[in-house]
Amino acid sequence: MPSALSILSPAKLNLFLHITGRRSDGYHELQTLFQLLDWGDHIVLTPNQSGVVTLDCNDAGISPKENLVMRAAALLQCGTLGAHITLHKSIPTGAGLGGGSSNAATTLLALNHLWNLQLSQLQLQALAVRLGADVPIFVGAHTAWAEGIGEILTPIELPERWYLVVVPDCHVSTAEIFSHDQLTRNTIPIKMAAFFERDFRNDFQPLVRRLYPKVDNALKVLDKFGEAKLTGSGACVFTSFDNATQAREARGQLPEEMTSILARGVNTSPLPTELL
Repeated sequence: MPSALSILSPAKLNLFLHITGRRSDGYHELQTLFQLLDWGDHIVLTPNQSGVVTLDCNDAGISPKENLVMRAAALLQCGTLGAHITLHKSIPTGAGLGGGSSNAATTLLALNHLWNLQLSQLQLQALAVRLGADVPIFVGAHTAWAEGIGEILTPIELPERWYLVVVPDCHVSTAEIFSHDQLTRNTIPIKMAAFFERDFRNDFQPLVRRLYPKVDNALKVLDKFGEAKLTGSGACVFTSFDNATQAREARGQLPEEMTSILARGVNTSPLPTELL
């Protein structure tokens, strides 16, 4: 059995997000472009033969039973296979950065390797859908165009950009926003070419900025440096730059009380190649 793995669990941004319909089972049809980042949470996984998976997490607000890491491990664990997992959270919850989904996907990929299960990426992605609509993108480990409920993925190569992400001091409930009667749910689907012609938006953004004044304020502040956008259903907002120097200069002009993240967009996940 391989030894312990210490790995980055990357965050993501939604460069746009269109809600194109609602299925009979309540799930929303969407189009989005997932941009992976070179920044995120840190996970250490140590396999053993105890038949038990245990978890330590620095975020006391996430109970082990609710943590997607444990739910992901349970999908793979059998017999005497066990592991101890240490999760150090940097990605804030309710931020639209995919922290829980990334943790779940990273756990699937890592335990598949550590336990020598030899499941294919397609098999892992089929399991990932059961954990959440955003989990398959992180199993796919590549920046991608997404459709369906987020599980139909087309890998895409984007020019390198640097992102300044502001973290408003609030938690946006994804369930609340998805169920809100003022959410736009009938956006006409676009082709990939329309994205590069900048014919896109985030359908959540008008609603979230009305309901959450701190998100609205963050968008106004970032708009001074370039077009500010909401990621996912929020709460984080971001703008992009050609290089790290520009992004750092903008970060230095933010109000002192604003929490921010500086990250580089990557086409391929920073996960170890042996997991992919």
